[in-house]
Amino acid sequence: MSVLDKFNLSGKYALVTGGGTGIGKAIANGLAEAGADVAVTGRTLSTIEDTAQGIRDIGRESIAVQMDVTNKKSVDEGVDRVIDTWGKLDIAINNSGQFGWIDGVEVDEQDWDRIMDTNVKGVLFCMQAEARVMIPCRSGKIVNNASMSARIVNHPQNQSTYNTSKAAVAHLTRSLAAEWAPLGVKVNSISPGYTVTERTRNASHVAPYRDNWNRDTPVQRPAETSEMVGAVIFLCSGASDFVVGHDLVIDGGFSLW
Repeated sequence: MSVLDKFNLSGKYALVTGGGTGIGKAIANGLAEAGADVAVTGRTLSTIEDTAQGIRDIGRESIAVQMDVTNKKSVDEGVDRVIDTWGKLDIAINNSGQFGWIDGVEVDEQDWDRIMDTNVKGVLFCMQAEARVMIPCRSGKIVNNASMSARIVNHPQNQSTYNTSKAAVAHLTRSLAAEWAPLGVKVNSISPGYTVTERTRNASHVAPYRDNWNRDTPVQRPAETSEMVGAVIFLCSGASDFVVGHDLVIDGGFSLW
């Protein structure tokens, strides 16, 4: 097998949470371009169906699965639908997330729960459901979307709750990677830096911070969603079979300072 063959995902079945927009959509499309058939999940049926149709348009199979990652029953039913459709799950990308810029002294219980329920509890629920079908096969790749915020304190905006949630994702990744690697399931994460998405490209609340972020990023710009895809393909492919519990930072060097 050539080195390029190791990156080929033909014959693999994948699931991407939060795949209707942003990084999740880019990853879903990238997995399909690498040969995988992809289940696209999210809460908004119109956006996930749009992604799924785009994947079908390039000749891969895709289903849109409406799913709320904060609801364990919804997650279990979503994974069950993938298994009912394809009979197996080889790759899972846990990308769904909630964001928030809130001064620490102002964080209330609703803010905390909204972010933690999606970013931490939701990732756990998804990993559990995915692992339950992967472990009996002694095979599978799980990639969680953490953040550079798992290891730094962002500035100038205050986002302590979000940072804490992503640190939890990174350590949950390491913990379950150690637990499940002997069972054949490889777990890793990516940690994006500031990334331009549909939601942030023209957002007025983001504009005041852009110059600061670009100045503090060695490459002097934010990432495009497409720049997350190569790392994910690597972590989902045979090229990364000996990579376990790794957090691959994709931040243009921001966290070097």
